[in-house]
Amino acid sequence: MKKLFLLTVAVFLLFSTAAFAGTKEGWELELKQLAVSITSTEIHNSSPTFSSARVSGDSQTAIQGKLDFDARYFLPKILWTTNLFMEYGKTSVRPVDKEEVITENADKISLTTDLTYRLWKVDEDFIGGFEAGPFVNIGYETEFDAPEIEIDGYKERGNRKQVLRGKAGAKLFEGKYLKELYAAYVFERDFTYTPESTNTAFEAGFRAEAEIREGVKFVAWSYYRDYQTYSEERISDLDYEVEAELRLDVKLWNNLAVAPFVNYYCASAQHFNCVADNWYTGIQISYSTFFKKAEEI
Repeated sequence: MKKLFLLTVAVFLLFSTAAFAGTKEGWELELKQLAVSITSTEIHNSSPTFSSARVSGDSQTAIQGKLDFDARYFLPKILWTTNLFMEYGKTSVRPVDKEEVITENADKISLTTDLTYRLWKVDEDFIGGFEAGPFVNIGYETEFDAPEIEIDGYKERGNRKQVLRGKAGAKLFEGKYLKELYAAYVFERDFTYTPESTNTAFEAGFRAEAEIREGVKFVAWSYYRDYQTYSEERISDLDYEVEAELRLDVKLWNNLAVAPFVNYYCASAQHFNCVADNWYTGIQISYSTFFKKAEEI
């Protein structure tokens, strides 16, 4: 058993030092997605006495925008990635002779930087190929607007989410189809409330892409975060959260695409029996491009 263990360690070290020298080098700047979806319904003289729902409903406007940008730097043994992700969604409902109701359905700003050791390379013959290795990641997550809460019939602004999050784990990445598949231990410092809370969790996620035919690309991604400990217990503590999205990018012209999609988010409360979810389906106009590609070596 000891000899087998030493042999395994020796093979691991051999691969880590000699088997992989990298296939790309230099900077790569990619706008992965700049998208907006807007729907608006205006109804005048609405009344429930009409038999048609087209003129008996409420006027409403829904808008959602998203930005996803990557800056990657390839070295023979290291991949350094910095990502900026922003999304915001709002729905406005204007009932007849009543106060306008505005709700947010998406609000997130995330800036992360990731350092990955490029340990192994698998050829394209196996599910399109990929690279593999350990990684560390640190990021900051916040919101555009603090949430609006209602207390005793009065509405007021709550606390803006502010979380510093670190991760360490292993991943598969940079494949033809498998863009990322990872598992990690998560350490959080939550500054949303006072006193701050130190949290730990396990997280796993993936991102995959496949070109169905020329100009049509299928995109899928998801993550699952299971919280383990909280240093400060609050009613807002989560047991776990899950988010997933399926999208079909259909190229219209150059880098402009129309993209029908479905997004699902689910969260479970830790201190009371409640699981809430959010389904968001629609069609968005999106733009993506490479500002600079790394050199093939």
